[in-house]
This record gives sequence, C-alpha cells and structure tokens, in this order.
Amino acid sequence: MDASSQHAALHIDPKLLARVVKGDHQAFSQLYDQSSTLIYTMALRILGDRDEAAELLQDVYLEVWRKVSRYDVGRGTPVAWLVTLTRSRAIDRLRARAARAHPKSTDSLDSASAAQVQDQGPNPFDAQADQEIRTLVGGAMAALPQAQQQALELAYYEGLSHAEIAARLNQPLGTVKTRIKLGMSKLRESLRRCWEQGEHV
Repeated sequence: MDASSQHAALHIDPKLLARVVKGDHQAFSQLYDQSSTLIYTMALRILGDRDEAAELLQDVYLEVWRKVSRYDVGRGTPVAWLVTLTRSRAIDRLRARAARAHPKSTDSLDSASAAQVQDQGPNPFDAQADQEIRTLVGGAMAALPQAQQQALELAYYEGLSHAEIAARLNQPLGTVKTRIKLGMSKLRESLRRCWEQGEHV
C-alpha cells in the first residue's frame, strides 16, 4: 500500500462519517476511496485469499453504511473503527472456515487459524509512516497491568470471545469483561494524550 493511501486512511475526518450518517452518498464514496486500500490489505493479510478479501471488503462497507450511526468519535478515530470492524469480520470468516474444516471443533480459532492471523507477512501498518503508531500502542499496552494486557491480547490477537477468555484463564466472566473494559479505557486515554501532544508539535 502506498504512503498516500495510508495517509488518507489515517486522517479520515470524523465529519465525513457524520455526513454518511445523513445518507450522503458522495461522502460515503469519499470514505471508501480514502480507506478501501487499507481495509482490503488488512483483509487479505488475515484471510490469505484475494477473492475472500474482496468479499469481506464489500461486507464491511455495507455494514458501515448500515451502522455508521453507531460510530462514536469519543471511542476512537474513524480508521480505528474501520480496522476493528474489518478484523472482527475477518476473524468471523476464519472461524467459519475452521468450523467447516473441523465440524466437531469448538468455535474458538484453532492454532493454525490463529497462526494465520499472526503470520501473513507485512501488515498495512508496517510502513515507516505508521511505525510510530505501533510503538505508541505497544508502549501503552506495556504500561497496563499484566492481567489487563493478557485479556486484551487474547481478545484482539487471538480473537477469543469474553467467554473463551474466561475459560482459558479460569476466571469469572465478569472479571474478564472488567479487565478488557479497563484496559481499553486506559489505552484510549494514553493514546489520546500522545496524539494530542503530536498535534501541537
């Protein structure tokens, strides 16, 4: 993915989504133009199949059109919302693929699928322009209490549900949900401070 596409995706104006909420087709087209390269690249990395990545791309933007009113600027940037949505839907597809291959297996990702998420080669954020973001996120994660780090890693890197995490850690479901909620809150606050400082440099 070229640097200009990355820059466009990372700097989507939240006001653009506000226009999409109102049914502005031109704004939706602009959103697609700014972010589709990033979303497709991410989908391809996770799924490892161009046709399936293209299908996922369509699914994601259909969902964006239907659910854009749920976007909350206070909970993250537009690109973070799109990336989270894409990753979630891609993991759903991996789970469905694993279930077809192993009908009697549980609904958690098997080790091969989990490895596929981790090892599909360079991801769209590996470019030098985005290395700083990766460093900030890594630093913010490292600053979290170990229990919160562990819960977030299982949720976002292995794609486990809250119930699956509770079973893996042998912890009550409510405890797991609290750890994830607190961890995400601390991450948002930490990253918001970093980005606000960067805007004033």
